[in-house]
Amino acid sequence: MSSIFPEMIVNLPEADIPVKGLKAYLLQGERQQIIFMEFSEDTEISEHSHEAQWGVVLKGRIDLTIAGEDHILRKGETYFIPKEISHSAKIYAGYSDVTFFNQKDRYEVKENNDDK
Repeated sequence: MSSIFPEMIVNLPEADIPVKGLKAYLLQGERQQIIFMEFSEDTEISEHSHEAQWGVVLKGRIDLTIAGEDHILRKGETYFIPKEISHSAKIYAGYSDVTFFNQKDRYEVKENNDDK
């Protein structure tokens, strides 16, 4: 699968997110993180919560449930998940997005990132 993201993004460290079919690039800020995500397989993310999250869909489709309310999101659409609100998702192969986490340590850098 070729990446939707340019070289400057794919050269960022990979985020350690244990989700099947996910390639995620981490931009670390002082107090927040931005994750550039691409999914090569359909996957489901079980219900969970954390600090606030905002995202924009770049390609594909995600079925997102936020506080029990279902949303179908496609290219160009955005979402916001407030702090500590339960959410889950069905993500389809070919989906990509940019996600902003209002949390500096939501994800760590994946080990063995030296092979880029």
